[in-house]
Amino acid sequence: MKKNRILVLICMAILSCLLTISCSQTTNNSSSESTASTINLTVSAATSLKDAMEEIEPIYEQKNTNTSLTLNLSSSGSLRQQIEQGAPVDLFISASPSHINILQEKDLIIDESLRDLLKNQIVLIVPTENTAAVNTFQDLTKDTIKNISIGEPESSPAGKYAQEVLTSLGIYEALEKKIVFAKNVRQVLNYVATGNVDAGIVYRTDTNASKAVKIVANAPDKSHTPVVYPIAVIKDSKNVEAAKQLAEFMFTPEAKAVFEKYGFVTLNNNY
Repeated sequence: MKKNRILVLICMAILSCLLTISCSQTTNNSSSESTASTINLTVSAATSLKDAMEEIEPIYEQKNTNTSLTLNLSSSGSLRQQIEQGAPVDLFISASPSHINILQEKDLIIDESLRDLLKNQIVLIVPTENTAAVNTFQDLTKDTIKNISIGEPESSPAGKYAQEVLTSLGIYEALEKKIVFAKNVRQVLNYVATGNVDAGIVYRTDTNASKAVKIVANAPDKSHTPVVYPIAVIKDSKNVEAAKQLAEFMFTPEAKAVFEKYGFVTLNNNY
């Protein structure tokens, strides 16, 4: 009888172990499935989109609970180079068509996903107090103006647009020695806001990020190429369909309301 009791206890212990292992495997499988079902999309976007994209990110994640977004914000030229070098990017929003066109020529984007998303404006800004008395682009040539800042034209679309404006107005060469190049428009904004330069050229939307600067002049429309922000899905994306869905969301009234809140002009570009 004692042996039978011991045998029963051994059987119960074995059964308990088997149940524990089974539950553990089920939990691990569920966790693995849950992780596998979560899609992470990396969005490379121009620095000037920072505020808008940071507001859109949680809105999209709340509507699509199986998707998380990672924002990679920098100058469009730098972002393009990262993509060319194989960086894991799903969606690219450039501040200039030229950088996406280069990727298209290299067959790095999905052609049918390429669309124009937004427009912006180029403006001349100064510190709020404007002690240097800059009111027009021509004022930049005055001897009293010691330095101005624009983005680096090779990597920053805003810098390229600024260079076009100054060249169109016939004053670029006269200003070259005064120019302080910045890696992106937010750095230009910071230089002006802190008074490290007398003036700067940025996108109109960037001025919303600082109360320490003010706009004194708009660049003439014909003085530069149109400021258009195209969007495209990267061909090497591991989640092409999810990336396409995110791209479509950028054209919805909900996303457009955010872009317009920050001063962008939204475009109705639907196929």
